[in-house]
Amino acid sequence: MKKKLIFSSFFGTLFSLSTVLAQSNARVDKIQGIETYVMCEPLRPYETVFEISSGAKAASLFTGGVVNEGVSEKAAQFVRRASKDGKKDHKEFDAVVISGSKTAIAVKFKGEAGADKGLAKVRKIDGLAVYVMNEPVADYQTVVDASGGIKAKSYFTGGIVNNSIEEDVEQFVRRVKKEADEAKKPIDAIVYSSGKRAIGVKFN
Repeated sequence: MKKKLIFSSFFGTLFSLSTVLAQSNARVDKIQGIETYVMCEPLRPYETVFEISSGAKAASLFTGGVVNEGVSEKAAQFVRRASKDGKKDHKEFDAVVISGSKTAIAVKFKGEAGADKGLAKVRKIDGLAVYVMNEPVADYQTVVDASGGIKAKSYFTGGIVNNSIEEDVEQFVRRVKKEADEAKKPIDAIVYSSGKRAIGVKFN
């Protein structure tokens, strides 16, 4: 009887651990056919081919900062620049990894793709898993919905200083957490797909 209880507890622990790991994993989107890892780390081992940097954002500059690019637009800029720089310097790469700052890297994966192709481990902000332009592997349901507005930093600096992707995402996290707290609805994670909208979700 004791052995049965021990095995039951062991497999229960393994199941809980696998559930937690699944809730941290995401399947990334492609931009222009290129796997793009935004604020997440590929599960596959890789090597850096070259760095990609972004300059002042034209859309924000020409409008005095009132129109500020969203996270998806900024990510797309990195990918376009990577494609351009890669072709110019004859450097091949498999994916773009954007840490959240104003720089990113073009990477080449090592070995065969296998089951980890397109999968990444997301990071946590304020204790919540944050999925940026990627989709949780685990099933979930939407709890709260939040929309974004003008980015204060870009507005007050006339667009010359533009929020980084990480700063934009942190604003979404604060806004979604606030709405979830006000509604008294606990959430497990935040999912951002595009535009200026993010959702708070609970895993099934």
